Amino acid sequence: MLQIAATELEKEEGRREAEKQNYLSEHCPPLHLPGSMSEVQELCRQLHAKIDAAEEEKYDMEIRVQKSTKELEDMNQKLFDLRGKFKRPPLRRVRMSADAMLKALLGSKHKVCMDLRANLKQVKKEDTEKERDLRDVGDWRKNIEEKSGMEGRKKMFETES
Repeated sequence: MLQIAATELEKEEGRREAEKQNYLSEHCPPLHLPGSMSEVQELCRQLHAKIDAAEEEKYDMEIRVQKSTKELEDMNQKLFDLRGKFKRPPLRRVRMSADAMLKALLGSKHKVCMDLRANLKQVKKEDTEKERDLRDVGDWRKNIEEKSGMEGRKKMFETES
């Protein structure tokens, strides 16, 4: 079994090498090195010219990419400004007592009782004389008749003091 696997691996390596040679022969012409020094220098100049042209294209492409990424970032910023910086989630009503909320925040170790209704003060409304008078006034004509004349004015002075 191991021998069969080893032979398969050797065949696959041979096939890969053949594919590599075919690809290189199609895409890369064989290098012809000239015999004289002047011909070698001319070949180097041609190669350097091709390298310079490729570098210029690469530089131009990089500038275009940088420009387009900057435009994209500007557009994204405008989108965020128009849409609002954050998407606001819909809020749900949560029915939870203050004790349960504190228990969830502080954990079960802390015993905090927050019965807000027990802390409320009860206030009794005092009945003042003015309020009673306003309630007991009833008909305004009677009130004026009682205060008219000297007796009515005397009553007003007596009630004030």
